[in-house]
Amino acid sequence: MSTVTTEAPTRAPRPRGGVAQSFGDSLVVAKRNLIRMTRIPEMILFGVIQPVMFVVLFTYVFGGSMAIGGTLDPDVYRDFLMAGIFAQTVTFATAGSAAGIADDMQKGIIDRFRSLPMARGAVLTGRTVADLAQTSVTLLVLAIVALLVGWRTGSAEPTNAGKVLGGFALLLLLGYAFTWIGALIGLSVRTPEAATSGGIIWLFPVTFISNAFVDSDQMTPWLRHIAEWNPFSATVQACRELFGNPGVSTSDAWPMQHPVWASIIWSILIIAFFRTLAVRKYRSAAS
Repeated sequence: MSTVTTEAPTRAPRPRGGVAQSFGDSLVVAKRNLIRMTRIPEMILFGVIQPVMFVVLFTYVFGGSMAIGGTLDPDVYRDFLMAGIFAQTVTFATAGSAAGIADDMQKGIIDRFRSLPMARGAVLTGRTVADLAQTSVTLLVLAIVALLVGWRTGSAEPTNAGKVLGGFALLLLLGYAFTWIGALIGLSVRTPEAATSGGIIWLFPVTFISNAFVDSDQMTPWLRHIAEWNPFSATVQACRELFGNPGVSTSDAWPMQHPVWASIIWSILIIAFFRTLAVRKYRSAAS
């Protein structure tokens, strides 16, 4: 006689809980994405070229035609502009996050992660941390280019190294917050191409209906109110104050009067809201 044995269907091992486990898993995923970026250097190269072009074009094309503080001095506009260019650069990284996650979903890499005993949110957290590292490199290169074209901190008000570093920290915090929006977009579309378009098209009104490139005091009243309460504008205004550059707003709107706090609050709220939605979408998409 022979015995018939039945085997229970194999299941993916359950991830261990705990903040430490989630943190460790996120670092592993971040390392994987960073290694992938280094093997595709054109990703970093193209990410640097675009903001450099914005710096050069806005500085030399619009400089002298934009009135800042009642003057058309191109040097004043250049120092006014740089905080906006920095902020635009970190937020445009959203498109890369969206496309990267959509690509992993399409290739089934996310399904491989699911078979591992890892925290569910670690896949998205690791991706956004890796994108933040890439954004930091881009921001460093952009700051060097800005110095080469004549941008200087403390051109309007005295500042110090601590404030300048604080301004760049606010920029990276905003960029990290926006990558979670990109993560949600990447999980919501079917192809990387759609993720790239969906990750960047909404950024144009966010960045241009702001105080990044023009003085919001010159806008029509209804548009000025939108610009003043734009999270993007709060970070730009905070950076100008910390960098000691011209363009301090005379608006009575709370974000313009307390831009540093407004920038921190907006970024934290964006992270909390869109991370929750992205992790929930990931669980449903990968179930």
